[in-house]
Amino acid sequence: MARDRSQSDEYAGPLKRLLAAVVVLLLIGLFIVWRIDSPRVERFRAQVIDQVMPGFDWAMAPVTATVNLIRDARSYQRIYDQNQELRRELQQMKAWKEAALQLEQENARLLDLNNVRLDPRLTFITGVVMADSGSPFRQSVLLNVGSRDGIVDGWAAMDGLGLVGRISGVGDTTSRVILLTDTSSRIPAIVQPSGQNALIAGDNTPAPPIDFLEDPEQVRPGDRIVTSGDGGVFPPGLVIGQVAEDPSGRLRARLAADYERLEFLRVLRNHGARAIDGTGSLIVPESAPGEAGPPRPGQELAAEEAADG
Repeated sequence: MARDRSQSDEYAGPLKRLLAAVVVLLLIGLFIVWRIDSPRVERFRAQVIDQVMPGFDWAMAPVTATVNLIRDARSYQRIYDQNQELRRELQQMKAWKEAALQLEQENARLLDLNNVRLDPRLTFITGVVMADSGSPFRQSVLLNVGSRDGIVDGWAAMDGLGLVGRISGVGDTTSRVILLTDTSSRIPAIVQPSGQNALIAGDNTPAPPIDFLEDPEQVRPGDRIVTSGDGGVFPPGLVIGQVAEDPSGRLRARLAADYERLEFLRVLRNHGARAIDGTGSLIVPESAPGEAGPPRPGQELAAEEAADG
């Protein structure tokens, strides 16, 4: 057995070398044939390719699959990068959309203010709402116009839709507007078309009640409410809202002004109205000539000091 193994080893080495030499010669011959520039050789090469290549599809399948996999991976990477870029652009677009909506709302408010039809004798000044008090017991807003702009206590303030309130407190550069919904607000009004006089009394709710109606039977939900001008504080004809009825059957005013988005207010210069020196003048009327009116707090203090003296 050992002799047979030695003989097989003696033949294996030369056969391997012979096979390697044959393969090398074939490759060299193939290379030479492939490099010869001749029409006959070109036809031969085409015939060889037509005969050999279809049979090598199974061998090229893994290579083709690998190439396609690499190509798909690169495509997925590009898609991922594009997706991330689109996400960043979408975030920017959302910010731009929000800014555009704010500008659109602001523009709509300004257009509403410009389109409000008022008495030609009334002039106005537009102010920006700076802050809201937010108190459950006092509902008011601050404007960026004050005494330097000629603002006077008692003047009416409107948005682009209807009456909002009245000026109550004026500084050099700011003024406070008491809203119609505040408990201290009392607005003389007329219900149209019946012509019934009423009083819109604030109660810190979005729809203040309608009090002191002469004949409630003539008033229907949906009737228009405007200022009457009684008392000389507000000019007549300013839109307040419409009549509405709550579940309990009480008549209330559905205000025309958009209290949810107060951004700009128009303060009406009503120079024909009686000047209001203080908040007490809104409640205590002036005495007629020759009549003794109710003493003011300062007068009572002066009278007591004179009596003590």
